[in-house]
Amino acid sequence: MRASLSVAAALVGSVAAAPTIPFVTTTEIVPIRNTAVVPRQSAAQACFVIGATTLPQETADIAADLASTVTCDNTQTTIANVPDVTSGSTTFSSIDFSQSSQTPLEFALSQFATADPLADTDLATFQDELNVYQATEAGIRSVGGSLAIKVPKFFLEFQVSRIQTAQGNPPTAAGLQVDHLRDKVLKNAAGEDQTLLNQVTQLATQLS
Repeated sequence: MRASLSVAAALVGSVAAAPTIPFVTTTEIVPIRNTAVVPRQSAAQACFVIGATTLPQETADIAADLASTVTCDNTQTTIANVPDVTSGSTTFSSIDFSQSSQTPLEFALSQFATADPLADTDLATFQDELNVYQATEAGIRSVGGSLAIKVPKFFLEFQVSRIQTAQGNPPTAAGLQVDHLRDKVLKNAAGEDQTLLNQVTQLATQLS
């Protein structure tokens, strides 16, 4: 009996001696960050998409990207009654191939010539020119209009790719490579004079 009491006493003592683990609470309020993302505008919200014809996905994506940067002059229209569009200081009506007596490729080669050396070309200007051509093309497609604009549009993409390459920042996307865009120009301008097509082929080899 005395032994049992001793064991019990020891157990009680060990429990009493056990360290107390404090229960910690906090009233600190952790603010929730506002992580709301402003949605990208859709192609339908672009001021230059005036019709209801469904756009190809690539064109729709480009139109959505340009919706917040390209502006429209609704008092002036160009091809297929698309509003005259502006990017930066470039307005489509000032470089509208359809108002020229030249063929689309002939116009593109003369109007969108680069500097010599190529790396000295003003990339921002060419990008603005491309923007207004892409925006106008989207507008034309939205009303099911003629797509002769694709020749100078692809040529501008081709020139932008050449300039970026010469300036040490070649595009990484396969669809924006110089050779791919050269082929796009040649395919869409297949009916043009061979001497003009040869000039495009030659330009594709001049990347510095």
